[in-house]
Amino acid sequence: MHCMNFDAGILTVHDGKRQKDRTVPLPETMLPELRRHLETLKDLHKRDLEKKYAGVFLVNALELKYKNAAKDFIWQWFFPAMQLTYEKKSGGYRRYHLHESLVQKAIKKAVDKSRITKRASAHTFHHSFASHLLQANYDIRTIQELLGHSDVRTTMIYTHTVKSRTLKEAKSPLDF
Repeated sequence: MHCMNFDAGILTVHDGKRQKDRTVPLPETMLPELRRHLETLKDLHKRDLEKKYAGVFLVNALELKYKNAAKDFIWQWFFPAMQLTYEKKSGGYRRYHLHESLVQKAIKKAVDKSRITKRASAHTFHHSFASHLLQANYDIRTIQELLGHSDVRTTMIYTHTVKSRTLKEAKSPLDF
């Protein structure tokens, strides 16, 4: 599950890899497009309800805890699957999230189209995120938390990817 908090400018992914929660900042430049996307989701949700669908697939027995959650807008996927899926148990149609393979294919297509001569994948964004945080002089503990690493030594691996600056090369924050 994920939670977009537009007011705070953060995205929280719950129960991600290794069942960890991760919170990252949302890029301010993308907020208008993300808000527009949210409005299209409201339309999709309304159409789904008109079709009398059974709701979204929920994780970790949330549907047992919250009886109407599957149909509440707040629990709908931010990146939903295109098609509804028939579920024998409920006898109704449900919506799942977009399958990760579609994201991987879209990234591959974008990389091919851009003619980048290096291998790039979704995981490349993870590494780039860490490297850019280091270049921006974020402290290693903040980076550790943003990446969801339980051990700072895992985060330290990224320090070799960024050229260290000498005192002579350092810039004033006003010059950033």
